[in-house]
Amino acid sequence: MKHWLLVLLFLVSTLGFAIDDHQLADPEQQKAYELIISELRCLVCQNQTIADSNAELAADLRRQVYEMLQQGKSKDEIVLFMTDRYGDFVLYNPPLKTKTALLWLGPIAFLLTGLIMISWIIRRKKKTEPTIIDKDKQEKIRHLLGDGDQS
Repeated sequence: MKHWLLVLLFLVSTLGFAIDDHQLADPEQQKAYELIISELRCLVCQNQTIADSNAELAADLRRQVYEMLQQGKSKDEIVLFMTDRYGDFVLYNPPLKTKTALLWLGPIAFLLTGLIMISWIIRRKKKTEPTIIDKDKQEKIRHLLGDGDQS
């Protein structure tokens, strides 16, 4: 029983890794291949590169990059082909363009909006004056606090 549990645990743990069997003969091409697949986003997973993804589309894109490198295409040509076909979204770090400005500037705008709102709330609270307690109420409070100390 323990043996089967260990086998099952091993099988489940290996499912999280993308299996890439593409090995190029030229070490320079292999480096370029690994660099390209680590820069392209998986269009199915969206938060993984095609190097990390197990999706079928990621495997197809890895195969396509491999074949294009074997045909002698450069990294720039492959990236251009992928962006022409899938748009800038296929790049894991898209360039700053008019189309992608919201991707880059959106988080900064949200941060600034939050900081402005926080400072506005703090200023508003500082402007409100504390309520003034009249003399009779202050005497009652002192009397109650004084009585509490004696018991």
